[in-house]
Amino acid sequence: MSHTFHIPVLGLGYSVDTPIKVSRFGIASVASIVDDELIERMRKHYYLKQGETYIPIEKSEPDYRSRRITDYLNLMDCIVNEQFAELRRQPFGHDNDIDRYFSLLPETSPLKKRYNELLAMPEGTEKRNADLVLRNSLTKGAIDVNIMSKVDKVNKDRDGHILGDIYTDALAALRGFANSNLNSSLILSAGMNPRLYSYLENFPDFYPDEHGHFKKKVILKVSDFRSALIQAKFLAKKGIWVSEFRIESGLNCGGHAFATDGYLLGPVLEEFKTKRSEMIAELFNMYQAALESKSLVISHAPELKITVQGGIGTAEENDFLLKHYEMDATGWGSPFLLVPEVTNVDDQTLKALSDATSDDYYVSNSSPLGVLFNNFKSSSAEKQRLERIAKGRPGSPCNKRYLVSNTEFTEEPICTASREYQHLKIKQLQSLDLKPADLAEQIGAVTEKLCLCEGLTTAALLKNDLLKPRENKAVSICPGPNLAWFSGIFSLEEMVRHIYGKTNLLEKVERPNMFINELTLYVDYLKKDLERHARDLTDKKAKYFTKFKEQLVRGIDYYKSLIPEITNQTLAYRQEMLAQLQAIEMQLAEV
Repeated sequence: MSHTFHIPVLGLGYSVDTPIKVSRFGIASVASIVDDELIERMRKHYYLKQGETYIPIEKSEPDYRSRRITDYLNLMDCIVNEQFAELRRQPFGHDNDIDRYFSLLPETSPLKKRYNELLAMPEGTEKRNADLVLRNSLTKGAIDVNIMSKVDKVNKDRDGHILGDIYTDALAALRGFANSNLNSSLILSAGMNPRLYSYLENFPDFYPDEHGHFKKKVILKVSDFRSALIQAKFLAKKGIWVSEFRIESGLNCGGHAFATDGYLLGPVLEEFKTKRSEMIAELFNMYQAALESKSLVISHAPELKITVQGGIGTAEENDFLLKHYEMDATGWGSPFLLVPEVTNVDDQTLKALSDATSDDYYVSNSSPLGVLFNNFKSSSAEKQRLERIAKGRPGSPCNKRYLVSNTEFTEEPICTASREYQHLKIKQLQSLDLKPADLAEQIGAVTEKLCLCEGLTTAALLKNDLLKPRENKAVSICPGPNLAWFSGIFSLEEMVRHIYGKTNLLEKVERPNMFINELTLYVDYLKKDLERHARDLTDKKAKYFTKFKEQLVRGIDYYKSLIPEITNQTLAYRQEMLAQLQAIEMQLAEV
């Protein structure tokens, strides 16, 4: 691996073609394969850009969803391979892509050291040999893909008959990846879907070859040790190895936010660190037995990496995570939304993000999935939502139907962000003779839901000039709250140099440590959740709040003991961190 960081999935469209932009430089990135309609349009875009013939895969064709995904992934793979081959042919020392490859590497990279030595060599046989060896040592960044496990709508044929399980949204997406030429990883996020996880057994690429290598690997995005182990055991018993746990902060992340029961990132990382060997041994026993039942033999446990993402903001934090917790890599997501050459952010949204303050970022209940969602107040989709409410027409047209789930008023599931659902629900609430304040509160909860299927892809369509004349131009975006500290628009070089500590994009910004930021988010979440349930607090909910608070208290105690170990920061920094912890502890005592 050339780099010690990766670029996680960013919405549906923000990183849908990021591999084409960064893979040749050895940087791994993740594309969402949830939205096959966006993928089909990006497929057309890149075929035409390559000067090749585009052949549509129509919805009327069998298994169109997985076939679109397979072909798009193969197309990306082909483009990246061509880019990488061209890069490796370029001469050194001419400020082209091959030199850029090395300029982006961290100073600690052995490859970079060999590159600098090569440039200093006199011409001759030794230099030519070193040149050839160095070129052959370069590696591409992985083209990884993400599936949200629970986004798994059941589909029907043209006659309205329910198709089999393998044609649900998530399983079709998995099949699309499994049938592709990629040698990369599938990241499964948002919890366990037994049907999806079991389907992995059907594809040979997820099993080791005679050398113990995988063509395709499985990565689980997790937020605590217990759930990670449960999911990995489920897969191991089926002969599927988890090659990486991608630990993500529960709240200090982009996209959907999963408020764990108060489990803070630091203690979670500590548990993974201390139990890593024990966990691998336990999983391997199950895995080995499962492979034997399939007539496959493996003598030692495959590699299992542990990485972390969510809220990392400085090179010092990045370095501490890698060294103290022995992480294999880190993930930097939201900051890359400010890097136009890497992600798909339209000009209007990019300007709003670059000028935003912390007040513009908030955790909302706007997702139709019923899961907390990181929202951006200045997004055009949020403005459109409020305008529709003001006009007495709340809700959105529901075209893609990826998030349909509600059958409260209809036999067929509909989306809670849809105009249809919100009209029916508001009508029901108005008939209940509620107090005006209660009615307004409940209607507000209904109309808070936002269409994500369209909004999270619109920026990609706008940036690539693919939006049709009458299509909605409103953009939804879900950056993590950590982005509030970054102001401006940056190049790939600037962001990578920031990650590796060669420059500091936050030099003049007063920003608390990432662990303090996350803790603050959790305390705020607890306060708001208590307020919401103050009038109807059940025993079950009261026990939940007690457990949540106890976990936060344990987390604070853990951080107090951790502070002296943060030796890559100044004494003044550590003292300020302790003072901030004590202030939050006092706030929590009053909750």
